[in-house]
Amino acid sequence: MKISVVTVSFNSIRTIKDTINSVLAQDYHDLEYIVIDGNSWDGTVEILKSIDDPRLKWISEPDKGIYDGMNKGIKMASGEIVGILNSDDFYKDETVVSQIAKEFSNSNAEAVFGDVSFVNPKKLNKTVRYYSSKFFNPSKFRYGFMPAHPTFFTRKIWFEEFGYYQTDYKIAADYELLTRFLYKHKLPYRYVPVDMVVMRTGGVSNRSIVSNYILNKEIIRGCKENGIRTYLGLLMFKYFVKVFELVPKWKVS
Repeated sequence: MKISVVTVSFNSIRTIKDTINSVLAQDYHDLEYIVIDGNSWDGTVEILKSIDDPRLKWISEPDKGIYDGMNKGIKMASGEIVGILNSDDFYKDETVVSQIAKEFSNSNAEAVFGDVSFVNPKKLNKTVRYYSSKFFNPSKFRYGFMPAHPTFFTRKIWFEEFGYYQTDYKIAADYELLTRFLYKHKLPYRYVPVDMVVMRTGGVSNRSIVSNYILNKEIIRGCKENGIRTYLGLLMFKYFVKVFELVPKWKVS
């Protein structure tokens, strides 16, 4: 069972080496890695050119944004299973993809996901927040909760059947897609209780009040498009829950 991992990059020279190394270090034997670069000029392309590994495929050309890049990568993928890893994230260890493959092989799951750690960008060993998908179920989309997207793997056929990321979303196309796959189309899923992905803090959806406004507006839209009734007041609940995801300073590792 081939698994394809897709990374979208644009001027990611500061972080993409960690991302690439974490994928190519995976111990799973049937792995394909696709990097879709948005015509970077900062040296990212030179890094890609320097890597001699038959598992890596990449292109560098202008695109219409991160979700357009994800769609390109998924369409290029030859694997039965596809996952997305952002260019400033990396896998926690070399067994992540193997554990994903095991779940698909040993269950009726059509989607698999796990947990992520958020770290200080300047101190990658400093975990500041832990996001667990353990308590997720599709009814929680209404409150703004979703599984950790960088840990989400599903079969390529479902993108072909249900559609790809909607490129007219600015921030929450991942939320809309997971809502569509797991709520509207009711794909069977499995949660793996493993810390799979390390994410640097400071992502686009967490940068400002404006970004959070856009995020919540798009979440409401995504829910509506997939038959879920919600409103801004319900979405505010997720910010209360996030407080409990913070790692106390005395526990920071």
